[in-house]
Amino acid sequence: MPIEILLPALTADMTETRIYNWLVSEGSKVNKGDVLLEIETDKAVVEVESEYSGKLGKILIGNGEIAKVDQCIAVLLEDGEINTDIDRLLDGNKYEDSSGIEKSSHATTTTAAQDSVLAANFSGDGNKRIFASPLARRIAQEHGIDLLSLNGTGPHNRIVKNDIVSAIAHQPQTKLAKGEVVTGTSVQTDDISNYDVIPNSGMRKVIAKRLGDSKRDVPHFYLTVDLELDALLALRRELNERTIRYANPNKLSVNDLVIKASALALRDVPDANSSWTEDAIHRYHDVDIAIAVATESGLITPIIRNADQKGLSTISNEMKTLAEKARNGKLQPHEYQGGGFTISNLGMFGIKSFSAIVNPPQSCILAVGAGEQRAVVKDGELAVATAMTCTLSVDHRSVDGAIGAHFLKALKAYIEDPMAMML
Repeated sequence: MPIEILLPALTADMTETRIYNWLVSEGSKVNKGDVLLEIETDKAVVEVESEYSGKLGKILIGNGEIAKVDQCIAVLLEDGEINTDIDRLLDGNKYEDSSGIEKSSHATTTTAAQDSVLAANFSGDGNKRIFASPLARRIAQEHGIDLLSLNGTGPHNRIVKNDIVSAIAHQPQTKLAKGEVVTGTSVQTDDISNYDVIPNSGMRKVIAKRLGDSKRDVPHFYLTVDLELDALLALRRELNERTIRYANPNKLSVNDLVIKASALALRDVPDANSSWTEDAIHRYHDVDIAIAVATESGLITPIIRNADQKGLSTISNEMKTLAEKARNGKLQPHEYQGGGFTISNLGMFGIKSFSAIVNPPQSCILAVGAGEQRAVVKDGELAVATAMTCTLSVDHRSVDGAIGAHFLKALKAYIEDPMAMML
């Protein structure tokens, strides 16, 4: 009997995902442990290995299409089995509902997924099925595209997103009154008369939901402090000169030093390293710091574990590796899940100061601005110093203002006297 390849749940809250890329083509030999495909989780692109050996007989959910957890996404043939065995398997899992639409009755297959697997849509005469992914159907409906007029370029001639995008691009333009656009079959008033359709990735959807929940449900307050950087920059310069002298290619960044200083400040003020729950506040023993990294798919926060116990060179190496993996979508769940505190640094973009949104269930996030020369008063006289502005966003349910202030005081001490970090 052919083996059904089911979409695994890679995280506790994963219910569906997008197939990013099949790495094995139909008809190819597969060994147990071989990587079959890559899927897009809410944070990264993750490889999925085969649990069985055989020949990949049929791909049911193609690249770019959405699949539910435990849905059959492909069928594997064992020795001696042929493609007709696959047809018998699929035929044995079909039924017709009250609308006459043919769907899979496999226990792990859901209605939305069945539409993409069995293309459960008929033309008005009830004879022709339209093979199209759910994403393609949605975009087509939004833009008034007739699926019957298209030839699919996906697996088994299935209509996929790119087919719809191409059809939209070749649509004749309708002249409308200023400020009006066509959406579907109706005319609506809009400021935009031409736009690109960019489907939301799983990561983007999760970011939108979590940040929306945080801004709505978490009682934020903000504490801002200016930190002088001259001593820290001098130490960084000296340490980097030593790396050159000893042929070490790794150079420290200001962000590496901020991570270390924040970790030590959290060790000094452990109440800031906490999370809110309805039953209790969780104060963490380990100082695990999440660092916001921008990727094409959205923001992700890889974690430096036990940052207070690591040297600057180790932190720097780990940060570079994690950032590269994040941008390439190669982070594993254990590399971005958890953490008790987050740092978001936009200083490299020239941003002077900003307020970040708390990343639940964490209680605090530190927004780091750009270092710049400013006029300061020292011993009653005007002087010039390099300074940066940092703003701590705080969940008031678990961290009070005094705790946040103590944390920033400790951070300021380490930044302005960085040799203390070496002790």
